Amino acid sequence: MQERYAVYVAPEQGSELDLFGSGWLGRCARTGLKLRQPSLPGIAGRELLELTAAPRHYGFHATLVSPFALKKGCALRDILDRVRIVARGFAPFDLSRLVVKEVGNFLALVPGRQDEAAALAETCLRALQPLREPPSLAEMEKRRARGLTPTQERLLAGWGYPYVLQEYLFHFTLTGPVRDRACRRAQQRRIAEFAEPLRRKTHCVRSICLFCQESREAPFSLTHTLPLGDDRRRP
Repeated sequence: MQERYAVYVAPEQGSELDLFGSGWLGRCARTGLKLRQPSLPGIAGRELLELTAAPRHYGFHATLVSPFALKKGCALRDILDRVRIVARGFAPFDLSRLVVKEVGNFLALVPGRQDEAAALAETCLRALQPLREPPSLAEMEKRRARGLTPTQERLLAGWGYPYVLQEYLFHFTLTGPVRDRACRRAQQRRIAEFAEPLRRKTHCVRSICLFCQESREAPFSLTHTLPLGDDRRRP
């Protein structure tokens, strides 16, 4: 099966956010190693494993460009060339006031400010759009089945993904779908308490990361890290 790629923000290796995210999901996207998940009051170990199954497949990240296959005639080097150019045009920026919020029917860490991240995501999206294989009809219908607004429908038709541009929200996904709202709210409170130390600190974004998936069944892995800012200006 054709490989898929995604452009993400992943925490700086070894940072507090990196250790939190990899430990929370129980997998390191850099090494592929399984990790022991934390113990949380009110959430049993097996429940946490199931709760984090979907985000664990993708690795701890915030999306800039959602997973895509390459058009025929395009290669990995084309992605890297374009992402490298984008990265050089953006200075590193900070994420502050990370809080656990509901995003649709799942939970995520969301920063207080979106400006820098949203601009970076839009620039990456526009740069990579010519390389992206359009989603199949089946993939688009799967998106539609979840329920889309008219704006999201237009974005899906034009960009292959409904949560871009004005619908974009920079976030680090923490859970898969939790259909029951009361249950989701209860989990939000428990996870927010566990993640409280992250809220009080600032987390710097210094790079863009390329993740790769060898097949639809395989997990995504972090394969390339491209620093933000022009290297030639660095001491």
